[in-house]
Amino acid sequence: MKSYKKYFFILISMVLAVFIICGGIVVYVDPFFHFHTPVAGFPYIVDNQLSQNPGMARNMAYDGCIIGSSMTVNFDTDDFKDILGTDTVKLSYSGAYPRDDYNILSFVFDKNTYARKQKPVKQVYFAVDIPTMTADPDETKYPLPMYLYDKSVINDVKYLINKDVLFEYIFRPVIRGKGSDLSEIYFSWWTPEYYNIQWVMHNYEQPEINPVETEKDGLIERTEVNLSRNILPFVESNPDTEFYFFFPPYSILYWNNVKRENTFEATMKQYRYVAERLLGYKNARLFYFQTMEETLDLSNYADYSHYKPAINKFMVECFKDGKYEIKSVEEMDKGLLTVRKMVADFDYADLFSRKW
Repeated sequence: MKSYKKYFFILISMVLAVFIICGGIVVYVDPFFHFHTPVAGFPYIVDNQLSQNPGMARNMAYDGCIIGSSMTVNFDTDDFKDILGTDTVKLSYSGAYPRDDYNILSFVFDKNTYARKQKPVKQVYFAVDIPTMTADPDETKYPLPMYLYDKSVINDVKYLINKDVLFEYIFRPVIRGKGSDLSEIYFSWWTPEYYNIQWVMHNYEQPEINPVETEKDGLIERTEVNLSRNILPFVESNPDTEFYFFFPPYSILYWNNVKRENTFEATMKQYRYVAERLLGYKNARLFYFQTMEETLDLSNYADYSHYKPAINKFMVECFKDGKYEIKSVEEMDKGLLTVRKMVADFDYADLFSRKW
């Protein structure tokens, strides 16, 4: 009987030793940057927005950050450094809802983090996706690994003893000997040949026509809640940070969706409302990129909304020189009139008459 107890305790001790060793490796390397800054020389793989963004927001050295949906994934942070002189970290969430933006900005502006103890946030580059501004203000796009978001130490065991973390984010990069280029993390999988009209139209599906038109003010109430609860508090409480808000340049097909969904006038008013609210802050700048002629050329896109990386770099240049910046509600009205004309003049019938 004593021998069984002896072997049992040996087994338990071995299991505990394995857990301790695995946990120790995770703490030392910390592939999600949950505890500390990156270890010099380790080939980190960064491809998990939900799990790695909080750690990067807390423990990277930066004075600028990129916030938003997949409309921001093709930004190269080297462009922000070269053009704007900003050390920028990309904190994109594909399909981000306003609550996703709130969650990550809460880390960005947490004064107790390593990042904020190193330097303040000078700039925030924030993609405002109008279609998501009516999302539930308390809902995230995807379920979050809360053990990486909350302040509890106990549930960190889900990170420390995690085979995916060990094998995919520690052992695999060591074997490969190559990690991610941190300036290009989260880049979309589309390679240059996917940015063409044939690919876009072949994969495009028109929404069903909605016979009931959304009232002009129908999108404002939820938009106001999201602004007031998830976005504007950061602008108000950080007057020394300059916020570069921008409406991404979706293609002309986006407006075909809007028209078929019968929300065109409501969407126009929603854009104007958001612009008016943002322009009320001295530390906020606003850029409206949907008047770009490039939005009419579907060869600049991989689908109805996702544009090629060259457009991302162009937007960074605009942040520098002020092109496409909106400085007043009157200028926003002019921009919306321009879009109205672009939509009215575009030959959708010819586009959809062809076989792609």
